[in-house]
Amino acid sequence: MSKKDDSVNDRMCIVTREKGEADELIRFVAGPDGNIVPDLKRQLPGRGCWVKAERAIVDKAVAKKLFGRALKAEAKAGPELGAEVDRLMAAQLGGMMNMARKAGQFITGASKVDQAVRALAALAVFHATDAAADGVRKIDQARKAASFLTDDETEIPSFRLFSESELEGLLGSNAFIHAAALAGQAGEGVVKRAIMLEKYRGDSRMMAQGGAGQPNQ
Repeated sequence: MSKKDDSVNDRMCIVTREKGEADELIRFVAGPDGNIVPDLKRQLPGRGCWVKAERAIVDKAVAKKLFGRALKAEAKAGPELGAEVDRLMAAQLGGMMNMARKAGQFITGASKVDQAVRALAALAVFHATDAAADGVRKIDQARKAASFLTDDETEIPSFRLFSESELEGLLGSNAFIHAAALAGQAGEGVVKRAIMLEKYRGDSRMMAQGGAGQPNQ
């Protein structure tokens, strides 16, 4: 089976049996040692299988030993696979944040974020999960104020995905308490990956007014 066939014709979750777009599914392959490897970039050679990009579904695929059946090979997938996917997705998001920062499309600091939101320049805002409530509240107020300037009065998304220490481990000296993604290809890439990670973790909604979850509507 060619890589093209694997990616296009067989893009069906081995757990739910639902077909979906590439960004809605995670590709897995068996490594040389038989261990199942997440292929987030969809570039690894060999037969692959797909699982809906949600932690609970990945865990179910492991528990039911579905990888070997789907790949028609001896395959080993341990209970840590779901956490490994989370780690890889977080690393991808961190890499995109650094790329966007270099491109001038990711800013940090409460004042800069507040200004970008009020100027309708921000695509989304980000807070450390342990950010002070007052700082989050002020930026939430800016999001609310900015929404009245848009045609549909929709607030921009707000994410709380990592603690301050996790951000330090992910971004090093570029870690932040408050940040915003700005318009541009890299900034859009940050938002796209943040949405994917939030959905993978299974939260019911993106952070809004101090909680985590889907974008405010």
